[in-house]
Amino acid sequence: MNQWLTLLQKEIVEMWRNFKWIWVPITFILLGVQQPITTYYMPQILDSVGNLPEGAVIKIPTPSAGEVLVQGLGQYTTLGVLIIVLSTMGIIAAERKSGVAAMILVKPVSYRSFVTAKWAGALLLLWFSFLIGYLSTWYYTGILFEWIPIADFFQSYFFYGLWFSLILTITLFFSASLLSPGIAGFCSLATVIVVNLVSSTLSNLLDWSPAQLTNYANQILINNSIPDDLVPVSLIAGGSILLLLSFSVIIFKKKELAS
Repeated sequence: MNQWLTLLQKEIVEMWRNFKWIWVPITFILLGVQQPITTYYMPQILDSVGNLPEGAVIKIPTPSAGEVLVQGLGQYTTLGVLIIVLSTMGIIAAERKSGVAAMILVKPVSYRSFVTAKWAGALLLLWFSFLIGYLSTWYYTGILFEWIPIADFFQSYFFYGLWFSLILTITLFFSASLLSPGIAGFCSLATVIVVNLVSSTLSNLLDWSPAQLTNYANQILINNSIPDDLVPVSLIAGGSILLLLSFSVIIFKKKELAS
């Protein structure tokens, strides 16, 4: 356990040195405040740049606070996912390529501790960044529109975070399997896109797909109720994370022993 905590501490310090603890949270905050502010001032923006005929009146229906928050979360499912993959794709592949992983594993360090400590460090950064970014969305939505109950906020935060954790674990899996961070990132994005497309196209058949977590979390904000399928989907997502993490350790060990 002491060995694992030492490796985790190393990961946290390394992310400080790479400024990930600065630029990732700031990027999530910028994504978070963009949607409620843009939605609130949209009539003024269109009026100033729209070149409309004189006397024209812009009437845009005021969205509910839940709809604004859902739109804000949509920023995280697009640009946020890209940030997660870009910040994680070299987590193992880059160290394998540079030889750092081999130097660490020469010591009595287990492959499982090495991989899981990196995963836990990246997970801490992800959940922290998403929390302060989503808090900024919730805060500005409350100031400009209406306050969403804090219970609904944390419920949607947890289930979105679970989906993002799965994306992070997918990226870790490809980073452990491939030597090139760029290829690992491409494969991760391609996998997430395919899962999203298949789940949205066959939504009636794939009610329990982990990609449905975002849709069910959105229903919490709009309908103030928890969908029936949310619990089994969450369990499947959690099981998928554990399975991918186990495969990451096994594949990484085989790759390192083979080299």
